[in-house]
Amino acid sequence: MAGVQSEMELSYAGLHQLCAPLLSGVDNLPEPQRDALRTAFGLHGGAAPVRFLVGLATLSLLANAAGSEPLVCVIDDAQWLDRVSSQTLAFVARRLLAESVVLAVAVREPTTGEVFTGLPELPVTGLFAEDSRKLLASVVTGPLDRRVRDRIVAETRGNPLALLELPHALTALDLTGDFGRTGAGPMSNRLEQDFLRRVQALPAETQRLLFLAAAEPVGDVTLLRRAAERLGIAVDAAAADAEASGLITLGARARFRHPLVRSAAYRAAGPDDLREVHRALADVTDVGFPTQRSHTSWTTSSASTVLPSMR
Repeated sequence: MAGVQSEMELSYAGLHQLCAPLLSGVDNLPEPQRDALRTAFGLHGGAAPVRFLVGLATLSLLANAAGSEPLVCVIDDAQWLDRVSSQTLAFVARRLLAESVVLAVAVREPTTGEVFTGLPELPVTGLFAEDSRKLLASVVTGPLDRRVRDRIVAETRGNPLALLELPHALTALDLTGDFGRTGAGPMSNRLEQDFLRRVQALPAETQRLLFLAAAEPVGDVTLLRRAAERLGIAVDAAAADAEASGLITLGARARFRHPLVRSAAYRAAGPDDLREVHRALADVTDVGFPTQRSHTSWTTSSASTVLPSMR
C-alpha cells in the first residue's frame, strides 16, 4: 500500500489499506483485539478503540496470515500516512520476532518525525555519475551542452526520476548552455512544477479525470469510471488523453507515473473541483469500507526494514 497525501488527517486510513485483504481473518483474533480493529475500521460501532489493542490486533492478523506461507508488507510513501497508522505499523515492526513477516517501509528524506526510529535502515543511493550521464542521454534528443549535462548530473545526485523527467522542464536554451542563468532552484521543486504544468496543459475534462484519480486512493478504475460518468465526463476520450500524456496508466488499476504526479494533480484542482470530485466518489462508493481490494504481496524471511525512497 502507499500513503496518500489527501488522507493524512483520516485516522487508520493507511492501516486499513494494508489490512483490507486480510480482514477475512479478523474473526480468529482474541475478542478485545477483534473488537478494537473492527471499531477502528468502522466495521463495528463503539467508542474510539484503545490503540494498544489495535496494534496487537494488526500484529496478530499479519502473524496469522503468515501461518501458511511467508508474508511481506510493502508500505510506500510512509511520510503521507496518517499518524495513528504510522505509530501502529512501528509498534508492529518492533514486535516481529519469530513471525515469517517482513514489513518494508519506504519514506522520503528527511524522514517524518521519530516514528520509525530504531528499525533497521537501508539507504537507497543514487546512480554513479557515468550511469547518470547515460540515462540522461537516453531522454535528451537534441543538443546538450557538456557543462549543462554535468550540472544536471551533479544536482540530481543520481536520482533516476529526476534524470528522466528534468528534460521535460527545461527549454532548448537551458539545454544548450543557459541553464546556469535561469534560476532553476531546487531540483525537486522543478520536477513538481513540471508535473503541475503538464497536468494544467491537458484538456479540462482530462484534468477532471486526473483530479478524480488523485482523490481516489486505491486506483479502483471501476469506481473512477462511475464517478467520472456521474460528473458527465466523456470517459474514454479523457482516459485516452490522460494515458497519452504519460502521467497515468489506466489498466487493471489506475497508476500515476509517480506519487509527485498525484500530488500535482491534486494541487491543480481548485476548492470547487475538489468538493465536486470527492462528492462524486462518495456518491458512487458502496456503503462501508471495501474489503476485497486487489493488493500484491511477495514472500521472504522475517525482518522489518525502513527504506528511504529515491524521489
